Formats: sequence, C-alpha cells, structure tokens
Amino acid sequence: MFYYVLKYVLLGPLLRLVFRPRIEGLEHVPATGAAIVAGNHLSFSDHFLMPAILKRRITFLAKAEYFTGPGVKGRLTATFFRSAGQIPVDRSGKDAGQAAIREGLGVLSKDELLGIYPEGTRSHDGRLYKGKVGVAVMALRAGVPVIPCAMIGTFEAQPPGRKIPKMHPVAIRFGEPLDFSRYAGMENEKAILRAITDEIMYAILTLSEQEYVDRYAAVVKAEETAAKAKARKFPRLPQR
Repeated sequence: MFYYVLKYVLLGPLLRLVFRPRIEGLEHVPATGAAIVAGNHLSFSDHFLMPAILKRRITFLAKAEYFTGPGVKGRLTATFFRSAGQIPVDRSGKDAGQAAIREGLGVLSKDELLGIYPEGTRSHDGRLYKGKVGVAVMALRAGVPVIPCAMIGTFEAQPPGRKIPKMHPVAIRFGEPLDFSRYAGMENEKAILRAITDEIMYAILTLSEQEYVDRYAAVVKAEETAAKAKARKFPRLPQR
C-alpha cells in the first residue's frame, strides 16, 4: 500500500515537478507478465523516478548499505526503501552475485517487473560502463524479455555527492524488448552470457548516447580513488 502512496501522492508528483520527465517508448513495457527492465544508472534518483512514471509496479535490487545504516536515520532509510519496493542485495563476498540472482528470480516468478542496473553501481562520471552477466543469467533462467532503458539528464540533476537534486529536465527512454529465447538452457555458457550482456548494454548505449567504457565501473572508480589518494600523499613539488 505504501508503495502506491509514494507513487501517486507523496514522491511521484514531486519527482514529476522537479525533473519534468519526458517519456519515450513506454509502449515497449509489457502490461502484464514478468520482464526485466535493464537501465543505466546515473543518479540516486533513478531508483524512484522510473517507478514514478511506470504504470506497473517495478522492484529494484538495491545495495544492502541502504538498509543497514545506524541509528534512527538508518532505520527510517531502510523502511523507506523497503516500502518503495526495493530489495537489499549484499554486493560483497563471492556469493553476492548468486544472492542477487536468487532475489531477482523470486520477483520474476511472481510475473512482476524487475529493475536492474547491469553496471552494478552508479556511474561516477556520467559514462556507461561494462555490464555484469547476472542480468543475462536471470533472463535465461526465467525465460523473460529484457527491456533496455536509458535515463538521460539525471546525472546533471543529481550527480554523485549531491543530496538534493536540482530542477533539471530529464528523459526516460525504453527500447524494444530483447528476446533471448534462442539461448534457452545455455545460462552456464560464459561466452553466451557475455554476448547477451553486451547486446543489452549496446541497446542501452543506443538509447542513452553516452560515452562507453569497456571496463567495470567499480574497478575504474577504485583506480581513480587510489590515484587521488596517492596524489594527496605524495604531492608533486612545484617545478622551478
């Protein structure tokens, strides 16, 4: 119930006012049945903006940190995310990917929409990064289509580190459903999973028109963070 209160009374109208979203290709999202909506991830607001404009309920896999914060603020945040239809997923450890797949398949088994960000994390610089193959595994095991989605403008409205988004128009584009039934029963083939994931990422790239980086976002972010820390520790001396 609280999901629909957020969508139609509290959060949805506010998000529409702030972002003034332009929606394209909404007819590609099926009215019934299970499907995966796979999109780019540019802003914290993405979690709530897409559900606000979709006619159907959609459930996202969200990082567990949103549900484990300390104190009253942490409990309120966890309650909010659960009420908004988010499922916590622990992204640490070797079994993290399998846990996410199990949770996602549980949503799809109920003929619902599952929202997922194949990059695995928010883009820190607005570029589109290499996708992880979990989305391909779920698509094959559940036998469902994948609808590519592109969020455009949300990075400018709420870049990393900005808590309150600024008023900025955004666009949300949905592409035609991708059917991978030709690969049924091949979810254990690494080359097949990589090919499916790359096809999904290419569809997202075509919609978003972002710059593409053929590396995982988390790896690039870690390298840049380490380089900045090293630069602070060993600053260059001014040249005379």
